[in-house]
Amino acid sequence: MKLFYIIPRVIRHLLPESITRFLLLRNWIIQASYETNNSQFAIGRYLDALEDHSFKDKRVMVFGYGGRFDIGLGLLEAGANHVVLCEKYAPPDDRHNHTLLKKYPTYLFLEFQAVRPNPKHLTLLQADIREVTPETCQPFDVIISNSVYEHLDDVDGITKSLAALTKPTGMQVHFVDLRDHYFKYPFEMLKFTKNFWYGWLNPTSNHNRFRLWDYQKVFEAYFSKVKITVLERDQLNFEKARPEILPEFISGKLQDDSVTLVRVIVKK
Repeated sequence: MKLFYIIPRVIRHLLPESITRFLLLRNWIIQASYETNNSQFAIGRYLDALEDHSFKDKRVMVFGYGGRFDIGLGLLEAGANHVVLCEKYAPPDDRHNHTLLKKYPTYLFLEFQAVRPNPKHLTLLQADIREVTPETCQPFDVIISNSVYEHLDDVDGITKSLAALTKPTGMQVHFVDLRDHYFKYPFEMLKFTKNFWYGWLNPTSNHNRFRLWDYQKVFEAYFSKVKITVLERDQLNFEKARPEILPEFISGKLQDDSVTLVRVIVKK
């Protein structure tokens, strides 16, 4: 057992969420996603995935936006009709969002010293998506996420809810990182039993350890068209780790087992 892996993982498991959030927003030790750090790059990746390569006049949900409004503002600039920023856990990063006020006076305003989005264009949804229904929230043309799915604690239930919130003509685009987020050891998390992982090592952000075939099964349960594109593999590190990886995380197909990053495009 690698103590230089175990010790940092235990610390991360026990670290209070407030400290984790502080480090994440500053990119200290814990790395934030593109939605937080580079929204324009993130939007470009989504545009490449859309059949018409456009957000024009679309109603869009960003599932797990991270607390910074950049991604929503960028989508509005890209032509979106309305953007909903959905986040159950991370509150708005008011310190950062203040820096956006001057540039986006149409979309943001100051209320009691806090930055608020103009609800005509941009809406915040801080809720458990499983409790949001088409009766309480107008369905979407596009639902997007980046590096969110691997952190979900109920992949099936959340996917079912997101499917219900997608218009019949709509689609979803998700980028999913299948690596252990202690990135030096991309497959290390697959060596531990469920009890040991969740009892001692699982970070406060949760890492569900789903593999390629797990995601395929869930998405196919709720969408008629599922296209999962493998963006990255790491066969060398998988082969090194393989002798210690638990059987439940091995399909026997190296091309599938060594996958580290995918893009998921689904339609009803």
